[in-house]
Amino acid sequence: MRTHRESVIEAFDEFRQEIDEHHDRRERLIKISRDATNLSKKVIFLLHRAMTEEPNNDSNPSLRVVRRGREKLREVQALYAQIRLEVQAERFWHYHRAVSPGLQEYIEALGFAHYLEHGTLVSYQEVQLSLSDENGIPYFTLPKEDYLLGLSDVTGELMRFAISGIAQKGGRVRAREVCAFVRQCKADFERFTPYVRELSKKQAVTSQSLEKIEDAVYAIVVRGSEYDIPPDMLDDIIAQSISTFSSTTSAKSRLGQRDIRNGDDYDDEI
Repeated sequence: MRTHRESVIEAFDEFRQEIDEHHDRRERLIKISRDATNLSKKVIFLLHRAMTEEPNNDSNPSLRVVRRGREKLREVQALYAQIRLEVQAERFWHYHRAVSPGLQEYIEALGFAHYLEHGTLVSYQEVQLSLSDENGIPYFTLPKEDYLLGLSDVTGELMRFAISGIAQKGGRVRAREVCAFVRQCKADFERFTPYVRELSKKQAVTSQSLEKIEDAVYAIVVRGSEYDIPPDMLDDIIAQSISTFSSTTSAKSRLGQRDIRNGDDYDDEI
């Protein structure tokens, strides 16, 4: 018969094995979440870069850009397919904090691509379907708080999209559309702030993004009212003005840096 000491040692060996498995699983999930975050950020950068390039002969360049982005997002979806067995049933909530950051970044990238294609927010059902197998069975249940937090981050990307493309043809109209869309998103998300942790912080960032878009749109509308010329010609004037302003600012910055360096050399000589 086993002694009491042997029984205790055996029990603690089982505890040690469970704890080791827990830490190993957690590390694997954190690594996959980081990989998903990095890939999602690359998709966002790809969408921004492609949308701000000079337009070609495509009738709808945004669709071409979104197709490229969605191809990259399949790599993220493949990562989440790998953790399907790791987060089955209630175990997902046990490791929710490990996968939440990457999940929010993925929703941000998917939501940005969806807006460029449809001009609307991606629905919860569409996000959940993208995290399902070919039979429509989800890899895990998508938390609604991650869905809302990821969508809230989309407003920051829309701000960059609106301002960076405001000098392009049609950029003024697009900026006004994005401004109205972000304003509506902020109003809709506000009702969920008491129920979703950290959403209030996201709302503060959304307010800053909205303010930047409004300032840019306001300046364009006011300056545009001073010219009684066709919209296409006004777009060219805005593009030239922004280009000249950027060049002047860069030159002044380089001159200031040179003066600072000269001043440093002078101080050294003294």
